[in-house]
Amino acid sequence: MDQIHEKKKITIYDTTLRDGAQGEGIHFSTQDKLSYVKRIEEMGSLIVEAGWPGANPRDEEFFQQVRDLRLPHARIAAFGSTCKVNESPQNSEILLKLLASGAETITIFGKAWDLHVRDVLRTTLDENLRLIRESVSFLVSQGRIVFFDAEHYFDGFKENPDYALKCIATALDAGAKIAILCDTNGGSLPGEIARGVKAVMEAFELQELGIHVHNDSGLAVANTLVAVEAGVTQIQGTWNGFGERCGNANLSTLIPLLQLKGDYTVVTDTALLKITSFSRFVAELSNAPFDEKQPYVGRSAFAHKAGMHVDAILKNQRTFEHMDPAGVGNERRILISDQAGKANILDRLRRFEPTIQKDDPRVEQAMTEIKELENSGFQFEAAEGSLDLLLLRILGELTTPPFEVLDYHVWSDPLRGELDSVAVVKVKVGQESVHIASEGNGPVNALDTALRQALVSFFPVLGKSELVNYKVRVLDGARGTEAIVRVIIDTRLEHEVWGTIGVSKNILKASAQALLDAINWTIYCGSREASSAMRSK
Repeated sequence: MDQIHEKKKITIYDTTLRDGAQGEGIHFSTQDKLSYVKRIEEMGSLIVEAGWPGANPRDEEFFQQVRDLRLPHARIAAFGSTCKVNESPQNSEILLKLLASGAETITIFGKAWDLHVRDVLRTTLDENLRLIRESVSFLVSQGRIVFFDAEHYFDGFKENPDYALKCIATALDAGAKIAILCDTNGGSLPGEIARGVKAVMEAFELQELGIHVHNDSGLAVANTLVAVEAGVTQIQGTWNGFGERCGNANLSTLIPLLQLKGDYTVVTDTALLKITSFSRFVAELSNAPFDEKQPYVGRSAFAHKAGMHVDAILKNQRTFEHMDPAGVGNERRILISDQAGKANILDRLRRFEPTIQKDDPRVEQAMTEIKELENSGFQFEAAEGSLDLLLLRILGELTTPPFEVLDYHVWSDPLRGELDSVAVVKVKVGQESVHIASEGNGPVNALDTALRQALVSFFPVLGKSELVNYKVRVLDGARGTEAIVRVIIDTRLEHEVWGTIGVSKNILKASAQALLDAINWTIYCGSREASSAMRSK
């Protein structure tokens, strides 16, 4: 009888809230951290390194409040260092703060590179081993599960392998449950990682071993994969690769990579489907830009632009996709640009008219208009709202606009203070005209506010949407202030975000084009949702 093959289990140690927060521009408040650990329950049994108790009041407050949360899956770990040189662990404020955090799992780091012992700690190699031994032993004696981060292990192994291994042995002998090998400088190559891991596996015959890699050489994911193949069972990293300098190993890439490409179990199949949405949640929580080119989870990960590629992908997705994007909660995107062929246009048109065929003259019309517009400065890759409005017009579905702008004027006065601009707009909806003025922080904000105030009573969905990004690009800078500018505006309606575009020599006119498209597309989405709700009743 054939035996059922079981995949090797890999444990996730998530250090986004601690090591990830050390990245430039990344900040988590206490409430952010609490929101994070509540949400990460969806990802299953992960270990979450939530901070360094005693390092700042925010982390101490978090550990006090997290005790009241019911977390059946996520396991909270506190992070710190060994006791200091010539200090006993019983008198170590660092270790006592770790114990006071209430965390059952405590991770402490110690030096595994003799250079750091001499030049940073400025002590002897034997004293460093004492710090490791007594710190681990003390925490274990207090009933805590201790993980030992062997800081700079791989650099230490290259220069003094016997001492680096002795640091690991000291921590394990003192009761550490698991040792984590750290490429703290992020400069090791995959072969060096493999040799360092194998040396530990052979010396100690371990059932569990961890890896913690930084991305300073752009190899954090590759190095983590190599470490797993060499025997590591726990991977440490951060969502979206957040972290100091160039960041840490990216869990958003590693989890699907190991589970879908390797012979490993990392998270549940249900959690895997939430990888994309969780990565975006982390970016939004930290107020950091989301890298849309990330593998697996980025909007560009399954985006196709070249006409020949699109034609092939629509016939067989395996031609230009290494996996089904739905497997990680993402989706395929067919981009429309001057590189597009009929297959790109046809795929987009079928979102609105599923039966349209390639030889339909409207397909050719759409392709021609899009290429002419892009030649004049438009860029529809980043303005899918404007693109869809154009396609709907070609399909004959937007013959009558929901409103008409009869007139608008905008002016600014720097002496007015913060609300330095005023916009006056006159719009017509059906047979009714509305004339309204509004102040704003800058001319675009004033115009946006005036348009929304004039229209929201007719189209309540506008009250639910908001402008979330405004970008201006000069297309021909050599012409100075006469240059053509491209304005792209991103608008959010609940969980959906789309871009709209305007192009003109007049920056305000370009902004108005993009704003009007944003409002028109919001109204269209609102009416479509209303129609769907009526049908469901």
